[in-house]
Amino acid sequence: MPMAADDIEALIRAALPDARIEIIDLRGDGDHYAATVTSAAFAGLPRVRQHQLVYRALGGRMGGELHALQLTTAAPQEQVI
Repeated sequence: MPMAADDIEALIRAALPDARIEIIDLRGDGDHYAATVTSAAFAGLPRVRQHQLVYRALGGRMGGELHALQLTTAAPQEQVI
């Protein structure tokens, strides 16, 4: 069963309350999303660790309810490209 963008955002926000989150449904099918997450919690962390924090927030839903997530992360002072 596909996962709603609002549910993805709520899970991320619960783990990273200060996050600025933008989610786009890439195919309109509820299975393929792109997310940009900006949070002070990412400051000083390598990109892999930033992504791990987001995946942990999703609580194991990747590959199940959430089929694909193109993820971009940054600390507030970093420029997201």
